[in-house]
Amino acid sequence: MSDVIAGFDWDDGKWPKCGKHGVSRAGIEALLSGDCAVYPDPAHSRTEGRSLAIGQVGNRHVLVAFTFRRLGTKTLIRPISARYMHQKEVDHYERQRQS
Repeated sequence: MSDVIAGFDWDDGKWPKCGKHGVSRAGIEALLSGDCAVYPDPAHSRTEGRSLAIGQVGNRHVLVAFTFRRLGTKTLIRPISARYMHQKEVDHYERQRQS
C-alpha cells in the first residue's frame, strides 16, 4: 500500500476514536505504510468507500478502519478507527493466511 499513498489525513474528531484503544498514531501509520492485508468494508459506510487493514504492529495484531482522501493530486489515508484484535480474530486471520 505504501506506493499508493502520499501521507495521512488525521482528523481531530477521529483521532480520539483511534487512540482510545491504545494504538498510537505511529503504530497506525506503520501498519498502513507496511505489509498489511486490506479488505473492503462496505457495511460501515454508505457515503464513502471504507477499508479495513489487518496486520502486526510489534508483536500485536491491529485492525484499522480507514478511507482514502484526495487532496489536490495526492491520495491520503484517513484513519477512522483502530484497535488491537481479540485473540479469536487473530486466530481466524492467521488460519486464513495459511490456507
